Amino acid sequence: MTPRILIIGACGQIGSELTLALRDMYGSEHVIASDIREGHEELMQSGPFEILDATDKEHITACVKKHGITDIYLMAAMLSATAEKYPDKAWALNMNSLFHVLDLAKDKQVEKIFWPSSIAVFGPSTPKQDTPQQTVMEPSTVYGISKLAGERWCEYYFKNYGVDVRSIRYPGLISWKTKPGGGTTDYAIDIYHKALEKGTYECFLKKDTTLPMMYMDDAIAATTNIMKADPESVKVRSSYNLSAISFNPEEMAATIKKRIPDFTISYAPDFRQKIADTWPQSIDDSRAHEDWGWKAKYDLDNITEEMLSNLQSLV
Repeated sequence: MTPRILIIGACGQIGSELTLALRDMYGSEHVIASDIREGHEELMQSGPFEILDATDKEHITACVKKHGITDIYLMAAMLSATAEKYPDKAWALNMNSLFHVLDLAKDKQVEKIFWPSSIAVFGPSTPKQDTPQQTVMEPSTVYGISKLAGERWCEYYFKNYGVDVRSIRYPGLISWKTKPGGGTTDYAIDIYHKALEKGTYECFLKKDTTLPMMYMDDAIAATTNIMKADPESVKVRSSYNLSAISFNPEEMAATIKKRIPDFTISYAPDFRQKIADTWPQSIDDSRAHEDWGWKAKYDLDNITEEMLSNLQSLV
């Protein structure tokens, strides 16, 4: 049976590409995109769209009933750097929206939920290298605190109410289709835009700040794969570690210089450096490999080639 999908936060960095991927997979009429405002033209023309506030439980419930929704992908969230500026708003959005969809599943109004977590759940005391699935988690950001709390609630609803909720901890994500969205790893998107526009980039992180990163196509594949997996194979119901590659701004700049020899980079670390310093440098995602067959495809050279060629085609 083809699922009836509601994507909440469909106009965001991940949501916009996930919407198009799911519509290709299941048919446009089966995937309802929603957000608090309209998105870009391709998204809006690709299928049904609803204006929806992720914190409005009554409106979400009405939308679920109207469209006969079976699966919800809750992609609405306030990201790390932005959340530090508006902690109250970030907590309210990130937590209340999750409770709304968990309760819908608890009440048997939907069958399955996808909710994204993040490497932000880790903190300064977490092992930096090959961070294991289960480890010390003491996040120091509002975003990380909300994601860690969300993970615990997801597992709680699974164990106590049988809610089929699935989650992955996204690393930093890179895409040419959407602009940076307020995340600490968004230098890895902006750098390509500035390389083509100006030939130079001022990075807000130090040159040796190594972080786990992933190309968006891999992230979308992981998201759809875990949702298609047999329920018995999804053994972690808090959130799965997910990994592809790790690199720093200096290494990324070097791959750009291979293709744009005159490109230059400078460094002016800001408040986001303190956030990045609390995160892992590499992730052990062996549980995702073992349980539901996860494997990334893109390395740094592949990503740079994809980013520059696709962005150039837009000019």
